[in-house]
Amino acid sequence: MENVQDKAARTKEMAKSNFPVVPTTKILAIGQFTKPPTPEQIKEIFPKEVPATLRLYLAGKIDQWWIRQTQTGPVFLLNVTSLEEARALMEKLPLGQAGLMKHEFIELGPLTPLHLLLSDGGSTAGK
Repeated sequence: MENVQDKAARTKEMAKSNFPVVPTTKILAIGQFTKPPTPEQIKEIFPKEVPATLRLYLAGKIDQWWIRQTQTGPVFLLNVTSLEEARALMEKLPLGQAGLMKHEFIELGPLTPLHLLLSDGGSTAGK
């Protein structure tokens, strides 16, 4: 199975060959329970998880969040630009510290074909 860093590197290389490079502006963190939490773990960990998640939202680190319809984990849209910071934030949450949650991280950026609408044909961020 391909790890996240290899997948990200492969995706970046593919993007470089066909489209202009765009900055990472957000990271999507897709959570999945490593195993279903027991009733005891729910009583112990969830009362800590919810306020910790809310603190990240109030600090501006979480833009939006949802639960997967399968109830197998949350999905966060993070206001961070590095995989390292996203990983660190998720690992500090109580479910992450308990080893009950793992995440897939996807770097997001501006839609690259939009550069075709610009009169100069391809301005990049910061110009």
